[in-house]
Amino acid sequence: MTATTRSTAPPKGIIAKGLRKAYGEKVVLDGVDLQVSEGTVFALLGPNGAGKTTTVQILSTLVSADAGDARVAGHSLEQEADAVRDAIGVTGQFAAVDGLLTAEENLFLMADLLHLEKAEGRRRAAELLARFDLTEVAKKPAAAFSGGMRRKLDLAMTLVGRPSIIFLDEPTTGLDPRSRRTMWDMIRDLVAGGTTIFLTTQYLEEADQLADRIAVLDGGGIVAEGTADELKRRIPGGHIKLRFDEMRHMNAASDRLALSTVTRDDESLTLQIPSDGSIPALRAVLDVLEGAGIHAEALTVHTPDLDDVFLALTGSGTRDRQP
Repeated sequence: MTATTRSTAPPKGIIAKGLRKAYGEKVVLDGVDLQVSEGTVFALLGPNGAGKTTTVQILSTLVSADAGDARVAGHSLEQEADAVRDAIGVTGQFAAVDGLLTAEENLFLMADLLHLEKAEGRRRAAELLARFDLTEVAKKPAAAFSGGMRRKLDLAMTLVGRPSIIFLDEPTTGLDPRSRRTMWDMIRDLVAGGTTIFLTTQYLEEADQLADRIAVLDGGGIVAEGTADELKRRIPGGHIKLRFDEMRHMNAASDRLALSTVTRDDESLTLQIPSDGSIPALRAVLDVLEGAGIHAEALTVHTPDLDDVFLALTGSGTRDRQP
């Protein structure tokens, strides 16, 4: 009986191990490991100068790493750079549209650069203009567009070649809140269609809204990685705040809870109780109040957000790398 050997295709997302990059004596990346699953949004967070853009440049073949290796869309970054370029799209921090050309002409130019047949390029441009709600301004020069429209056109140009992986380097920088949310919807649509998104951003709400997984880059390495909820649970500071209408009720609650870590504010008639924000923790507090017949006028639950995560994990004092 002959055993059948099954070949396993390389993952189509992104796998990077030990990426290192230095410019002179300045080490920007110092052993960065990343894994991005196909058809997901992966967000890379970090302060200015942390190396987010350098990471994108390496993974998109724009610059070479000094050490380490990576596979992007199943292809070796070092040995199959052309195949990587064929599989990816890149949208940088600033829209790369030509302001002297119309929206339509910008898309035609991208189709020509990708060597699409003329008919296919025209068809693809028409599809993307419609998809990004730019058909009515297709004949207008991009210089007359708002920041949001230029960003939409920039992303449309990235999609001309139907990339399976898109690198978005701070794609909503400078956009107003409405345009930013429009861009978020477009990103969600792309992922729903199977596209993999590698996102760098300084808008923490953006990562919270979009990312399946988040990595925090600081001091040349990844200091934390996980889902948004996993990262938030790592940070202390969650609490339940109870507000009372009378001092006697607050005193009774303080006595019943009998926790040394309860913080009271007599002026505002509030008690602050450390909590991880879970339902069991909240239920335990409510059971104490109900069992003692104590009335609380208001209750609020605070859990750490990504702002707290970012502030706690980044900065010159943070160097503990997480796997």
